[in-house]
Amino acid sequence: MQSSSQLTRPTSSLRWHEPVLVKATVACHIGAVAALLLELALWPWVAGAVVLNHLLLALGGLWPRSTWLGANVRRLPDAAVARREVAVTIDDGPDPQVTPRVLDLLDAHGAKATFFCIAEQAARHPQLVREIIARGHSVQNHSHRHSHTFSLLGPQAFAREIRQSQEALAQLTGRRPAYFRAPAGLRNLFLAPVLAEHGLQLVSWTRRGFDTARRDPAGVLRRLTRGLAAGDILLLHDRGSAVAASGRPVVLEVLPPLLQTLQHMNLKAVTLPHAMETPA
Repeated sequence: MQSSSQLTRPTSSLRWHEPVLVKATVACHIGAVAALLLELALWPWVAGAVVLNHLLLALGGLWPRSTWLGANVRRLPDAAVARREVAVTIDDGPDPQVTPRVLDLLDAHGAKATFFCIAEQAARHPQLVREIIARGHSVQNHSHRHSHTFSLLGPQAFAREIRQSQEALAQLTGRRPAYFRAPAGLRNLFLAPVLAEHGLQLVSWTRRGFDTARRDPAGVLRRLTRGLAAGDILLLHDRGSAVAASGRPVVLEVLPPLLQTLQHMNLKAVTLPHAMETPA
């Protein structure tokens, strides 16, 4: 575990590049003001352009795999593809009833995973977080509170949320997360600059099984394995997973056949830091 002084030092920032849509938004609003100053009668056209711009911004935030609002890791890099690696990511935990069994299943198949943990939940179960690390997996940032209104936050609220979650997870694991996944994948244009300031890369997924909503393990497995290939990022949940007819959380029913499928396809489940070739 790193010392307290090491953990509280600011993370090295990443350079934030304004995406085209953000640049277009600035230009649209400047142009709108200029047009109205020149000719007030143009207001219907100006209003229409501004509304269209805001619809595009909203769509970019509501589409988890979108890159319209900034960089978004949706697949592993070419080097990981060449090594036939995939990333199994587990969201919303840790959960004292489910996470230990998930860890056992991963161990049984020699697989490594990335746990996108909610910081408040992690703080409730610190030993479980340390167990995740001890077994060779990765803990990354899934926000501090996982609020349903996360995508509606402004710059200051985002900064507070990300800072709190980074500090809490760093204290628990001894290392600052390098990757962030937004709650439900939803966000707005103010998030990317805050992530860059904290040295975080946004990560979504290649395919997901909707295991929090679907009680059919076979259907969840089909969604995860249809078109499965090296470089994929797969999404499951250890907390909030739907309950199958067997009475077990769907994730526990899906993981064994999923990991067996990976083995049959000669695919290796690794952590995101390993796949991205960054420190764990």
